[in-house]
Amino acid sequence: MSDPAATLQSIYRYPVKGLSPELLRQTTLEVGGTLPADRRYAIENGPIGFDPADPKYFPKIRFLMLMRNERLAGLQTRFDDASNVLTIRHNNAEAARGDLETAEGRASIERFFADNFASELRGPPKILAAPGHSFSDVAAKVVSIINLASVASIETMVGQPVNPLRFRGNLYVSGWPAWHEFDLLGQELTIGTARLKVVKRIVRCAAVNVDPDTAERDLNIPQALMQMFDHADCGVYAEVIAGGDIATGDAVQT
Repeated sequence: MSDPAATLQSIYRYPVKGLSPELLRQTTLEVGGTLPADRRYAIENGPIGFDPADPKYFPKIRFLMLMRNERLAGLQTRFDDASNVLTIRHNNAEAARGDLETAEGRASIERFFADNFASELRGPPKILAAPGHSFSDVAAKVVSIINLASVASIETMVGQPVNPLRFRGNLYVSGWPAWHEFDLLGQELTIGTARLKVVKRIVRCAAVNVDPDTAERDLNIPQALMQMFDHADCGVYAEVIAGGDIATGDAVQT
């Protein structure tokens, strides 16, 4: 059964784990993959023994990330696919720039974090990457989906506006009733020419308490969810089971 009222409202990727989202008008999904370049890089916070030749999943606490390092939200970053250059802006000025595929470029970015996040580091910050690897919060390669009506429900619970980008999702859907995404576990979605299978609810951590505009830790959303629903979940993960093109405005059909 299709649901023409459900629409893909926006698409975001996060080239560097913990840093700024990038809005996409359209993209191409591949079977078993994430959004292109999503969490392609991460900033190691103390040595973890990551091997680019044999990349493995590590929990997010091993990297700089919003759950503990909310000041990251005060940075505006942009990654250019053609040049692999990451640009970091802070206080309306360029603070660092570097090609993440070169030693010199990575060193430039690493120096910025060493200088500006020293009190939060457990060792020298290091840009990590490996071909085909994604530094997702889960071991599987997935796409995260946020139901905008569920975010609106959370706004009612906490009594103030909640920026949907707090949830750092890939695909934001409008038209579903609040919490309808949880009813879709095990079901397939068609978006554009791609198909995805909903596989897991997303358990929320303290990262969602950070306002992405102000970098202030001003809410306790997981606690509010626990008090209201006895869980801290918002959004779902989905696996890409048939590749294809997706774009904002596409119908989301089940």
